[in-house]
Amino acid sequence: MALLEIRNVTRRFGDFLAVDDVSLSIGTGEFFTLLGPSGCGKTTLLRMIAGFDAPDGGEIVLDGQSMTDVPPEARNIHTVFQSYALFPHMTVADNIAFPLRMAKCPAADITPRVKEALDDVSLAGMEKRFPHELSGGQRQRVAVARALISRPKLLLLDEPLAALDAKLKERMQLELITLQKEVGITFVYVTHDQEEALALSHRIAVMNKGRVEQLDDPPTIYSFPKNRFVADFIGECNLLDGTVASQAGDAMTLDVPGLGSVRIVGSPGGSPGAAGTLALRPEKVSIGRELPADCANRFHGRVFDYLYTGDVTLYIVEVEGGQRVEVMLPNSAVGRSSKFFEPGDGVQVGWRDDAGHFLPD
Repeated sequence: MALLEIRNVTRRFGDFLAVDDVSLSIGTGEFFTLLGPSGCGKTTLLRMIAGFDAPDGGEIVLDGQSMTDVPPEARNIHTVFQSYALFPHMTVADNIAFPLRMAKCPAADITPRVKEALDDVSLAGMEKRFPHELSGGQRQRVAVARALISRPKLLLLDEPLAALDAKLKERMQLELITLQKEVGITFVYVTHDQEEALALSHRIAVMNKGRVEQLDDPPTIYSFPKNRFVADFIGECNLLDGTVASQAGDAMTLDVPGLGSVRIVGSPGGSPGAAGTLALRPEKVSIGRELPADCANRFHGRVFDYLYTGDVTLYIVEVEGGQRVEVMLPNSAVGRSSKFFEPGDGVQVGWRDDAGHFLPD
């Protein structure tokens, strides 16, 4: 049985439908992420799980018990907010102990439980420090320890890394993964950051306009998006619209305006004349003066522009028919400090026939 079940939950704010008939099941010990753009309903759903807001329809069930009419303090669920919300005038130990004191826990029980919580988050020996004396990762761990001190069944995290710079965010992601494994508690995580969701999660629910567009593990969502929204929202992606010209077994040909005929294998088919889109990740496209023999699809063009980001360069190639294709190359050559290609260079671009994923309209 799932630890948390969200059954046909709906929430309206006047005429605005924030959450639209959402159903999810989340297992014990899972790192589950609600991912989507601003206004998609992910934070509203998190607030309903926590009990800060009530659904207009449907039911939320925790460990077999309906949460209808159960107040937040009685739900055995805790939330870590983006700011961490630590008390600056309290030591680490006092911050962690605060929920126990509010619950009138016997004083003799508080000290050993605080010590246990500190051990759980690898902060032993820091109990006398104040929040301003800690690193960002340590403050995050204090916030998690305070949330875990009452031994909740579920921990909710509302964009806890959103305010951090890129390097610190990456370090915090590794800390969260380690921490979740160590404590073994179910995490439900809210973010709009696709890379963050892919890095952290066991499963991801991609939300849009109050609905779940796709629910899968990260590799499936990245490589096999269910629709155009997911393909476009998750990472960089070439979206090549066209019409099915032929279909034979698991192979098909797509006519793409401004590009030509594209061969696709291993994707859901479409009958001749049907419209659809090839979702093609830039890192699966080759570029060069000459291409490998396994590039079933190959086209001549010129480099239109590029974006250098340090570890990779994203090239935009305009093929002879006018279509533009993005290609991503790692900057891995030893001692190389310049680009492989310049704007205006004549090149070929191509990809294997199983590199893309066809999305029927």
